[in-house]
Amino acid sequence: MTRLSPTALVGRVLRVLAPLSLVLTVYLYLYPIFSNCAFPLPPSQSVQSAQATKNYGSTSAASSSRAAFIETAKGHWESLATVIDANLNTTWSQRARTVFVPSQPLAPFRLLVFGDPQLEGDTSIPTEYLGVFPHAKNLWKHVTFQTEHPSVRQRIRQSFHEVVDILFEDAFNFLESLRKRIDLVGNDLYLSHIYRTVHWWTRPTHVAVLGDLLGSQWINNDEFYRRADRYWNRVFRGAERVPDSLAAYPADEYDLAGFLGSGAFNESSPWSRRLINVAGNHDIGYAGDINDERASRFETAFGKLNYELRFELPLLETAVAVFDDAKHPNPHSDRLMPEVRIVVLNDMNIDTPALSAKLQDDTYTFINKVISTSASVDFKGHYTVVLTHIPLYKPEGVCVDDPYFDFHEHDGTLRSQNQLSAAASKGFLEGIFGMSGSTAGPGKGRGRRGIILNGHDHEGCDTWHYINQSITEPKHRKWEVKRWRQANVAGIVGQEGLPGIREITVRSMMGDYGGNAGLLSLWFDVASWEWKAEYATCPLGTQHLWWLVHILDLIVVVSIVLLTVASILLPLGVDVEGAQLRLMCFGRRSHKVRDTHGVPNSRGFGKKVGSG
Repeated sequence: MTRLSPTALVGRVLRVLAPLSLVLTVYLYLYPIFSNCAFPLPPSQSVQSAQATKNYGSTSAASSSRAAFIETAKGHWESLATVIDANLNTTWSQRARTVFVPSQPLAPFRLLVFGDPQLEGDTSIPTEYLGVFPHAKNLWKHVTFQTEHPSVRQRIRQSFHEVVDILFEDAFNFLESLRKRIDLVGNDLYLSHIYRTVHWWTRPTHVAVLGDLLGSQWINNDEFYRRADRYWNRVFRGAERVPDSLAAYPADEYDLAGFLGSGAFNESSPWSRRLINVAGNHDIGYAGDINDERASRFETAFGKLNYELRFELPLLETAVAVFDDAKHPNPHSDRLMPEVRIVVLNDMNIDTPALSAKLQDDTYTFINKVISTSASVDFKGHYTVVLTHIPLYKPEGVCVDDPYFDFHEHDGTLRSQNQLSAAASKGFLEGIFGMSGSTAGPGKGRGRRGIILNGHDHEGCDTWHYINQSITEPKHRKWEVKRWRQANVAGIVGQEGLPGIREITVRSMMGDYGGNAGLLSLWFDVASWEWKAEYATCPLGTQHLWWLVHILDLIVVVSIVLLTVASILLPLGVDVEGAQLRLMCFGRRSHKVRDTHGVPNSRGFGKKVGSG
């Protein structure tokens, strides 16, 4: 059998790995395309009008994910064609564009949402808190008599203990720390890849991260700001913080944060680059952990804890019975100018007992202000998107995380929780959204249109909260919850006498949970004068895929470089093959010498010294 030279062997391996690497790399960097990721589309006007009576939740007539993907692809083609025309000064792309004319407009509000990135840092690296080879330092102190021992025997004994610890602890911790440092960089790049790739393909109008931006609330300030720097300059590179001047406190007279629907993709809007950050338990702690220092450093690095943003949708026909509009007054109408209200709420200290009564009062005051400045439930046209971290209460078995509360032993404050309490959740639903179990209340108890987005439960969950108004005894009317699909199948969503709201707990973007991204679309139905919503997901897959692709790419690139160098040196008369063989023979001889404890003879075999 003919022995292959190292160069030939590398070439053959490259023939297998190069195509595989190319295919996997293309998939990784275009995975939203292969996964048909796209923001859900509004239904066509004819379908939308027919479904106008379905006032709650998402319409079942919304276009399929495939149709949404095709429209997104058409938009990308149109953008590319515009660039071609501008740079080449041609009209070819104008003719080609007619084949890919978007048949449906995209939703005017498209929120790209991520849950729980949880950036780790120095606290997960052993050498950062143990030191580099600490037992080697102790050994040096023992052998140089810098330590006290009752006898030489004890000094020698302790020195041998340090040697064992160097081999079985220090060496392991050093290698583990090296692996962890590489893992942290890789994890940052993995999360960054998800954000960058999904953002590029789906073209959101707004972006939010639903808490647990970092991995621990217990870290010191230096470590906190190091992780914050990685968050902004590596994971979400190119993104911007929401300016404090725009993060408004609720008021009766308010300024808009922006307008919706400007252009096919709203690409000119700065909001597509701004990150709406929500505080999580690993950022500021639970109610029993939150103090002024943790709250202050979060607001310094990521933005305010509580605020609202309002975005108005300009109408093409402004004369359509708008309530008390300056140009078209109509005080008898129940219609308001279409508006999306984003409420960023720190719900970490809603439940009690809390460590800081002041910070808890700030949260309660903010919620009350949100309620008092909301439009009356009798009016239509406004839509509230509440962004929080801890999900609302659900009975055991509805989602992965069951109800759970834990309290500090030393002061009884809240230490941990999986969900908000039932009382706090009721306040959410009946206060912020104005829903009621009584038909005698304002708006017959139907409440305000909206949706709740949160994180915390890394597995994710999609639910529908509702209350049955037909129960005669008020004390028996309680808030119930079902999985979103179950509620749709049962016909509960939008049913008269069952006011409710959708809550989406966004699955984590961490690698162990598939690198998920959430896609929320909102569009305005003129016929019913209500906003409609639909939600989709775009997972990448575990981080192992990201590592596999880049390791393969590295092997292929190194192999190509080696073959290129060999092809350059061969014409110059360099014996590349001979050098490779001599290098391999040297390695074999060294191995033989170690095995025989001797010296190599002229044939390259070891001969034991003194064997005769």
